[in-house]
Amino acid sequence: MDAVESRYSYKGLCKRCGVFADIFNYYIYGGRQVILPEQLTERDSAKIALPYGADSAVVPVQKFRDVQKLYAAMKDGKMEYVLYGAENQAEIHYAMPVKNNLYDALEYAGQVEEAAKSHRKEMKRKKEQGEISAEEGRKTPNAGEFLSGFWAGDRLIPSITVTIFFGSEEWDGPLSLFEMMDVSDPDVLACMDNYHVRLIAPAQMADEEIMKFQSSLREVMLFIKYSKDKENLSRVLAANEKRFREVERRAADVIEAITNSGIKYDKSEEVVDVCQAIQEIRKESEQKKAMEIARNFYNLGVDVEKISQGVGYAAETVKEWLGLSSDAR
Repeated sequence: MDAVESRYSYKGLCKRCGVFADIFNYYIYGGRQVILPEQLTERDSAKIALPYGADSAVVPVQKFRDVQKLYAAMKDGKMEYVLYGAENQAEIHYAMPVKNNLYDALEYAGQVEEAAKSHRKEMKRKKEQGEISAEEGRKTPNAGEFLSGFWAGDRLIPSITVTIFFGSEEWDGPLSLFEMMDVSDPDVLACMDNYHVRLIAPAQMADEEIMKFQSSLREVMLFIKYSKDKENLSRVLAANEKRFREVERRAADVIEAITNSGIKYDKSEEVVDVCQAIQEIRKESEQKKAMEIARNFYNLGVDVEKISQGVGYAAETVKEWLGLSSDAR
């Protein structure tokens, strides 16, 4: 798969409510199933800010999150909302703190603007319909509320962004704004707010941590972690054989896109037997090596029967490799 297809394969996986909930249940609650898929609603991932440029010109800036969902649940008798965003990375992003900080800032700026629009619309409606009573008149905004558009009683919805690194190497990029700066003066640092990247990276996670995932993300993370270590990959596949024999296709797409393991399967299948696919890859690899050895020894004049015994394949099979007739030596 090319880079674009790879990006959309893991983006598609993370858009699934079950996987998305799993990401935040792991990161926030240590694997406890607090966030339920049915409590998540898809959000438009486009974020638009309107900063003022020279001569008060409005310059549109548009940024896109990979996946964002709104969580809504009843807590202590009232509705609680949280915005969760997932950023998927196949490569290390060395400005990730700025990128994620910008997304969260744009989210809050957008909420303030939406609140202001809502207040203006409601005040205009009541004015046009003559519905403002003496009591409601006392609820009109004060100077500060009018200036900001955000009233004293308004509240922001929290925005939490987690970055999922789909790479087998360790993340060596900065994980905070301070790490991107060359400032050592503690007095200066004390006047600044840091921003930390919330990262999930398989190479830096113990197996016990990865096992806290309940969705197919568990198999994806385990496979990626050991994709360059055949011995440990075999161990992991054997220890989790039941789950690896029933991997959802989207997860198999991610595994193949990221690791280029050569896993072959029917794209129409909903479930992929990754264990069998790996066995077939290794069998094919072993056969290619045996074919190469057979050709080399045959060119040196070694008898087909002896070659057959040496590579562990039937003489007829070796003859087919060498393009020989059945009566050849």
